[in-house]
Amino acid sequence: QVQLVESGGGLVQPGGSLRLSCAASGIIFRIFAMDWYRQAPGKQRELVAAISSGGNTNYGDSVKGRFTISRDNAKNTVYLQMNSLKPEDTAVYYCHFRANMNDYWGQGTQVTVSS
Repeated sequence: QVQLVESGGGLVQPGGSLRLSCAASGIIFRIFAMDWYRQAPGKQRELVAAISSGGNTNYGDSVKGRFTISRDNAKNTVYLQMNSLKPEDTAVYYCHFRANMNDYWGQGTQVTVSS
């Protein structure tokens, strides 16, 4: 059974940092590209960052230079290091991957940036 479990969200002040983790099980983790998406209230879900099986990365324009995606294949885990957080980064963050035309999502973790 495929499972993605996110952790690391919380409340942080503007300018602060958080690191999100997504632990995967039930898959051969190392062969899949992994993504982080986010969804703010009243907005569509948007791609934040992606990392290929080979470690190539891509970022949404709004987070470039502030967020870093990485993966540890030995731990079946993908990370999202978020620095210089802004109030507009407030959202539920989801881990995701796609396999055989199917999309798999974690349950999400709330990130709130507020003073």
